[in-house]
Amino acid sequence: MTDSPDHAAHFPTLAAMRPPGVAATLAWLLVIGIAVAGAIMALVPWVQTANATGQVIALDPDDRQQQVTAFVPGRVERWYVQDGQHVERGDPIARVVDLDPDLLSRLRAERAQVLAEIAAIQQSRAVAGIDVSRTAQLFAEGLAARRDYEQTQIKVADAGAKLAEARAKLNRIDIQLNRQSAQMVRAPRDGRVQQLNASTGGSMVAPGTVLAVIAPERVERAVELFIDGRDVPLVHPGRPVRLEFEGWPAIQFSGWPSVAQGMFDGRVRMIDPTASPDGLFRILVEPQPGKPAWPARDYVRPGGKVRGWVQGETVLVGYELWRQLNDFPLEFGRRPAAVAKGEAKDMASKDGEEKDAKK
Repeated sequence: MTDSPDHAAHFPTLAAMRPPGVAATLAWLLVIGIAVAGAIMALVPWVQTANATGQVIALDPDDRQQQVTAFVPGRVERWYVQDGQHVERGDPIARVVDLDPDLLSRLRAERAQVLAEIAAIQQSRAVAGIDVSRTAQLFAEGLAARRDYEQTQIKVADAGAKLAEARAKLNRIDIQLNRQSAQMVRAPRDGRVQQLNASTGGSMVAPGTVLAVIAPERVERAVELFIDGRDVPLVHPGRPVRLEFEGWPAIQFSGWPSVAQGMFDGRVRMIDPTASPDGLFRILVEPQPGKPAWPARDYVRPGGKVRGWVQGETVLVGYELWRQLNDFPLEFGRRPAAVAKGEAKDMASKDGEEKDAKK
């Protein structure tokens, strides 16, 4: 037996095992992949984005859908439009008539009667005024009693009260006539008729019942997005936004916007100060000046769904991965110049006030 024994002779099975070439290759590929991933996380930049969904709307509230409602109770006697028909402002939509067909004629007759009553009361009050003057002269000469003089004054006051009551009744009749004159429902603006409520044709309608909807055709579009409250404090007007419109083919890489295809550019116009009932904040996005225009209105109409990515700061891929895993908000980064300038002015004014107070 030698001083340096052969270990392979004691472990013949281990000596017979040899790692296959494929396993070695995979091991090297795994090591290289881990090194490349580490380099990417440590060196490659990533643009942070806040995801949001919403729809296309009209920027001007007057250009949004307008509901055409009934102003008086009754039933729809006649429709003047059909679904999809173009109308101009003031064009008739429908005629609503009262359930009593003779209501207008009776109101006019009642109005004429009240006018006659007013004329009679005015005449009697004029005569009562003459009696007051005559009785006052007789009372001054001692030929009439004070009671007679006071009775003539009471008659004048009664005539005035009756006249006021008759005029109030006339006003009520005029209001009813004016309301009934609104039986003709007209288009509030130019547009195309949609969602015609034809079921109201044979049923009773109340004031405020929607008869149709007018959708304007030429509108200035904007995008309404709803963003999570975690990211909204870091979104301010002017932030760039990447948009993907429904039905428009696109490939999005949120971290590398230069690689995305089929996306359109916008910028944040305003942010609602309070959240909606579901806890999301609404932001309005307008087209980005100097960038390709949004798709034509024939392809992207108001009400179409939109996905948006509000762009934030540029960070490393490793930091973004760590942020996502820990559910942290976006990076604050550098504040807008306008905000910093405004805060500098406020600080300067406060310093001036403090110096004046010390003096």
